[in-house]
Amino acid sequence: MNKFWTYIVGFLLIMPFAIKAQQANVNLDYNPQKDTEGLIPFSAPVNSPEVHDDHTVTFRLKAPNAQKVVLPTEAIYTANNLGSEPLPFTKGPDGIWTLTIGPLKPDMYAYHFNVDGVQIPDPSNTYAAFTAMPPYSELIVHGDGPAYYDAKNVPHGNVTRHIYHSDVTNGEREIYVYTPPGYDPKKEYPVLYLLGGSGELPSNWVYDGRVNFIMDNLLAEGKVKPMIIAIPNNQVVHRNHPKHADLTFDIFEKEMRNHVIPLIDNSYKTIRSPKGRAISGLSMGGRHSMFVGFRSLDLFANFGILSAGDVDAETSLAKFLNDPKVNEKVDYLFVGQGTEEAKGFMGKRCQVLHEALANHNVKHEYYVGGYGGHEWNTWRHLLYYRFLPNLWRK
Repeated sequence: MNKFWTYIVGFLLIMPFAIKAQQANVNLDYNPQKDTEGLIPFSAPVNSPEVHDDHTVTFRLKAPNAQKVVLPTEAIYTANNLGSEPLPFTKGPDGIWTLTIGPLKPDMYAYHFNVDGVQIPDPSNTYAAFTAMPPYSELIVHGDGPAYYDAKNVPHGNVTRHIYHSDVTNGEREIYVYTPPGYDPKKEYPVLYLLGGSGELPSNWVYDGRVNFIMDNLLAEGKVKPMIIAIPNNQVVHRNHPKHADLTFDIFEKEMRNHVIPLIDNSYKTIRSPKGRAISGLSMGGRHSMFVGFRSLDLFANFGILSAGDVDAETSLAKFLNDPKVNEKVDYLFVGQGTEEAKGFMGKRCQVLHEALANHNVKHEYYVGGYGGHEWNTWRHLLYYRFLPNLWRK
């Protein structure tokens, strides 16, 4: 056998191990939905979504008896200016519905299909979110390399799931805890308590928010202080309970004081003072951070209010705003939201909070950035570009 054929045979032997497949789930790839082997995801009927290098995306659905399939208006639309009308699929003679859109900005997007009026996740997409809402699918549009929220070849921290019994909610609950790479149990660390929104569970800050990879990358870049991140479940009363707004803040504060903070302080070497604690959250979690955090200055001196606020902030936060020593008690207060989000009602709440803080000379950072709306691409952006790098800098 000559050298040419020896090379070809050798290449063919190693090729299956060198090429990454569409949604192969072998590695934590930055481009998991790029089709490189012509294979469909395991147990799926078709290949969907397929992300092309020109940033266009093809969705497919095998539904021969369906009458109408559309891609509803969701995060993909907001970030990419696709308008507000659902985009229709085209049915092929094989019963497979197809839609190609884009090019899209490289990012991670949540989406659903709507089939004859019924909302469903993409049944061929192995990247699905498990939340406090009905499940949705995750579209990952890759760029030229790993993004700031992707797993890179850097030192990685650990994420631990703690299960504990709560006398407050009368049941078993969970907390996810990130410890930085090289965590030293003899060294004291500050703790960020990070909260989800109305439809989130603690795991969503890991799988949708990618907070552990964001921290790993920021640490490798020398842009943040090492910290522990505790992600408790801030669902403490049914979100559709008619008195949710009246009940949730008192219950969550009791949960934090009685269980969450003691568990973290007893399990890890922490700085057990307000200066060593921060509380932050997105949407509902931002309101928990605000209404519970601002009245708990004996616990927290650092705050991150992400995509949250209150249109009646002058009244609802009067005690905090009028505290003559508030700037002595607060080390860092961040208020942030997405550029598209700032144009609507959610943005108004955030803007009013910023204005109330400014009117009372409460030191804070206000930031509007990224290109997203009230969605995960905004919250990942806020963490990486603003909140985490500025935390514990005082």
